[in-house]
Amino acid sequence: MTEAPHCQHDAPLAHEPLSADVLERAAAIFRAAGDPGRLRILHCLLCGEHCVSDLAAESDEGLSTISQRLKVLRAERLVSRRREGKHIYYALADDHVAELVRSALDHARHDH
Repeated sequence: MTEAPHCQHDAPLAHEPLSADVLERAAAIFRAAGDPGRLRILHCLLCGEHCVSDLAAESDEGLSTISQRLKVLRAERLVSRRREGKHIYYALADDHVAELVRSALDHARHDH
């Protein structure tokens, strides 16, 4: 029988402990991005901003479906929006979101 590796319980943590608020916020981000339809929208927004009708045409879904998905993504601050006349354009909120989406899709493309 081989001996299990020895844990060093007095070794310092390699990272800072996280607050419950930060962990809940991060989990909410993953829940929002974890739906295939919402992830498709995030993927489309990697190329730049789009209006709801562009996103609906890209995914072959109705405007109300896309709007509901965008509402969830906005609530978790994954996307931002700006108004130009009668149109509202959506974009990824920041580079962190773009990196998260790219990383998840790259990871999913590789066989493990």
